[in-house]
Amino acid sequence: MREGRGSRTAEQNALFRALESTLPESRRLFEDRLARTFLTWPLTLVARLAVVPGLRELVPWLIDNRWPGVRASVVARTRLIDDAIAASLGEHLEQFVILGAGFDSRAHRLPCLRGITVFEVDHPDTQTTKRRVLERVLSVPPKHVRFVALDFNQRDLASVMAAAGYRESARTFILWEGVTNYLTEAAVDTTLRWCSRASPGSLLLFTYVHRDVLTTPDAFIGTKNLFASLERAGEKLRFGIEPSELPGFLAERGLSLESDLGAAEYRKRYFGDAASKMRGHEFYRVALASVGRREA
Repeated sequence: MREGRGSRTAEQNALFRALESTLPESRRLFEDRLARTFLTWPLTLVARLAVVPGLRELVPWLIDNRWPGVRASVVARTRLIDDAIAASLGEHLEQFVILGAGFDSRAHRLPCLRGITVFEVDHPDTQTTKRRVLERVLSVPPKHVRFVALDFNQRDLASVMAAAGYRESARTFILWEGVTNYLTEAAVDTTLRWCSRASPGSLLLFTYVHRDVLTTPDAFIGTKNLFASLERAGEKLRFGIEPSELPGFLAERGLSLESDLGAAEYRKRYFGDAASKMRGHEFYRVALASVGRREA
């Protein structure tokens, strides 16, 4: 990301959530009323055009034509994570941590999170942008949200989270969405090891990219335009994992893999038969892990 400004990819993902939220209730996968408030020019114009009669279908089509699979993947992934959070409520969770929170609004839009402490961890520039927007649009500041400023490539989590009131002894759900692929391997390793220090049975849901997209990007549809956009935003992909190696990779760091889905799979789950016509972004994956190694 560019120094001194919020993450461009975080804003683009907010645009995709805003577009989904304009759909009729019977068609949308979720509603994110705050997503639009995080947009700046020209994305704010795109969001406005999407509600104009006759353009509601055209705007997503243009986006999908330029960046195949990205919008649909982000939308399906958002719902997938929402459902995973809801399903975890029976685990007696006491804390919710969002690593690389970007413009995530789950702390405000998911009722299930309003009764527990939410830690939003992100780069200082993006977090400053987000907090300014929230101060402008929310009449009452949320008391259950604690903001923690951190650059994952420069500092580890232990000291800053402890200072913010995070408790390793508490059952925790950690969300790490849209971040690992922009970090160094050392930063990913350090963060995973920090996650594994949470109370046994805590959950970590994170996204990652298939390692092949870093070495042979042409093997995946739509990477040329996507990579060019990331380059302009200063958010080049740097880290990936071979899916078959993920269970062992996590086990070495005290975590047990529970599930691992690619974009084609979670699009199919939420878009049904329509997903068969969606192409692109298949290298993007969502994994759920629990703290503690499985018994052999």
